[in-house]
Amino acid sequence: MVGREEPCVYQTPDAPVEARVKDLLSRMTLPEKIGQMTQIERTVASPAAIRDFFIGSVLNSGGSAPFEDAKSSDWADMIDGFQRSALASRLGIPLIYGTDAVHGNNNVYGATVFPHNIALGATRDADLVRRIGAATALEVRASGVHWAFAPCVAVLGDPRWGRSYECYGEDPGLVSEMTSLVSGLQGEPPEEHPNGYPFVAGSNKVVACAKHFVGDGGTDKGVNEGNTIASYEDLEKIHIPPYLKCLAQGVSTVMASYSSWNGSNLHSSYFLLTEVLKEKLGFKGFVVSDWEGLDRLSDPWGSNYRNCVKTAVNAGIDMVMVPFKYEQFIQDMTDLVESGEIPMARVNDAVERILRVKFVAGLFEHPFSDRSLLGTVGCKEHRELGREAVRKSLVLLKNGKNADKPFLPLDRNAKRILVTGTHADDLGYQCGGWTKTWFGLSGRITIGRTLLDAIKAAVGDNTEVVYEKTPSKETLASSEGFSYAIVAVGESPYAETKGDSSELIIPFNGSDIVTTVAERIPTLVMLISGRPVVLEPTVLEKTEALVAAWLPGTEGQGMADVIFEDYDFEGKLPVSWFKTVEHLPVNARTNSYDPLFPLGFGLSSKPV
Repeated sequence: MVGREEPCVYQTPDAPVEARVKDLLSRMTLPEKIGQMTQIERTVASPAAIRDFFIGSVLNSGGSAPFEDAKSSDWADMIDGFQRSALASRLGIPLIYGTDAVHGNNNVYGATVFPHNIALGATRDADLVRRIGAATALEVRASGVHWAFAPCVAVLGDPRWGRSYECYGEDPGLVSEMTSLVSGLQGEPPEEHPNGYPFVAGSNKVVACAKHFVGDGGTDKGVNEGNTIASYEDLEKIHIPPYLKCLAQGVSTVMASYSSWNGSNLHSSYFLLTEVLKEKLGFKGFVVSDWEGLDRLSDPWGSNYRNCVKTAVNAGIDMVMVPFKYEQFIQDMTDLVESGEIPMARVNDAVERILRVKFVAGLFEHPFSDRSLLGTVGCKEHRELGREAVRKSLVLLKNGKNADKPFLPLDRNAKRILVTGTHADDLGYQCGGWTKTWFGLSGRITIGRTLLDAIKAAVGDNTEVVYEKTPSKETLASSEGFSYAIVAVGESPYAETKGDSSELIIPFNGSDIVTTVAERIPTLVMLISGRPVVLEPTVLEKTEALVAAWLPGTEGQGMADVIFEDYDFEGKLPVSWFKTVEHLPVNARTNSYDPLFPLGFGLSSKPV
């Protein structure tokens, strides 16, 4: 036919990915290339900004939502709107939308919120983690999102760190096994898939992101964004192994760490980002900065921004999570490239990597949300999976004051039981940080079952459940009438630096509540926390049973499943439990190892 234009190579779905990348890159102007390297927050992502600056990616911060309790369909409406603006640009390059879906699609009301990573590490079940990744991918794609900033594959060195619960554990081998989340999120690549090359199985999968490269879990004294003091040999032995497993699964993106290695900030480390990750390990996806990660390269933060951009991009950062002052970033980038301070070859390499991931992820063919997936959000199958994860993650630390007289399992047909404590009926506390907001919240923040809900559903019809958030004097005075008490205490939600703690005591007078009840009534303690905390001698002595329940998420019924012996305890500690904070750091790799409970500890409630 005369006059019919053949489609460009980059617009041809069955053309090889590398040919499509090369063709599209050859057609791009400098502003279009720099735009692809720019990631902005959704609140500044106007149609004009996306279209006119050729923005490559949009994200939302924790708690940044279209409106309060926005559902997945509302998110999809918003993101599809951003996508229409991107596709209206000259070359029609789709944007990639990213979110912190770190334990389910946790920003979205009604989504299944799975246990945090530290709990999943306690399961030692890589297949379970893969299945959680697959379920998360469906719920994330239902909301229109293409990219999950997960998994965090930090190897935990010190529980004083405010991101401890984002770690699968302290053992590099355990963390490496739990990277199966990547295959759940992205799909499993075929055996012949080249190591380090991005892989996404189809439009029901999402782009994954291994983070935070590298050594973020090993900072001195567990200080968030602190300094990891270690030889390169130790980096290779402790902190890099999980990334090798991620690269073998075709992880598409890697996020740089805020932290430093021997005083050198990771966002400025050419050696680690380029020479090690890209050249030695063969990573062919793209490296994204963390939120305002470039700003942190100067003191005070954000000063001399032009030099921060130059340093980070030349070090190997491909996409910059700006997230707000994108016009300044784009102007500085343009000046730096035109002056030769950032080589054009470095820009082309960054854009090539970004385009490669977009083609691999099928964004050119499937740029918009798939509304047929909305039925997967918070569905029964996913909630059952969350429940399975909860029961497999519970670690039984004590069962009976005497080894020959186990306290658990509890009698579900007991006449009268007391349920008390700050965490017994608080879904927000149960989910922890990175749930609906950045730092997390208290109360009925989404759809789910608290421990109290679960207990009421599990006990017999003739069992009276008495609940008090704080046990009253009257209740304690009539303690003889209770068969047993379940006391749930733990940490309030937190994230990142606000979670750093030098004391690690149980908040809200948790230890006092436990001992007050346990002195009068036989007591099971359910500890809801993102890490080991101080267990006072009186707590250990006076309680009958003690369970580390971590941050179990929305499916609290999994806790009742185990304490009433529908299932046995299977969880094993993914981290060492310290005696006092003065003993920290306590790590199984050291010769002076003397924990309260060792790595891998966990009792069974069934007779041996």
